[in-house]
Amino acid sequence: VFGKDINLILVLNNLSSDRKSVRVDMSASTILYTRRTVAEILKAATSVELGPKQGKHIRVKIPYTHYGRYLTTDKRIQVTALCEVMRTHGLKLLVEKTIILEDTNIIIKVPRRVVVNRAVSLEISYANPLPEPVSRCVLLVTLMNQQVKINLARLAPRERSKIYFEFTPRRAGPLQLQVDFSCDKFSHVKGFVTIAVAPA
Repeated sequence: VFGKDINLILVLNNLSSDRKSVRVDMSASTILYTRRTVAEILKAATSVELGPKQGKHIRVKIPYTHYGRYLTTDKRIQVTALCEVMRTHGLKLLVEKTIILEDTNIIIKVPRRVVVNRAVSLEISYANPLPEPVSRCVLLVTLMNQQVKINLARLAPRERSKIYFEFTPRRAGPLQLQVDFSCDKFSHVKGFVTIAVAPA
């Protein structure tokens, strides 16, 4: 989840009946959706001895403090592990994983019954998932082809807050509401809901 430390496990299995010595070079970078590298955030190397038919786990931790300021709006991190079996004429195995960090920031609560031409109040809850305060918080609400920009107070680390948004639907049927939350440390965290508007 965005704002938390990332914990990964690399599993190495020796399927042979011989003892193996493996060198593991690990790296991680923030990337765009096109896979273009933005910044390297981790580089580590280790060696592992594997007995016959033995497996071992290598734990990797990427703290938020390492990746936070380099993350783009795509919220993608590419992790690679190059495993080289020693004394086997350069036998190598490359393991790659792309991590897409999830947002759990926006929660929209809609009343059970929404009726045309009757005012309705929605609860929009938003959060700062980071271990540091954020400021210049802005909520952009898009509804019925109109956008409303709402400037919000700064949020303390891990703080959740909420506002109430009132509107009057002008026609029956499905209505899409989209919320976009941005601040000085991250941008374009989105939430949306489809509201079923009943006839009067």
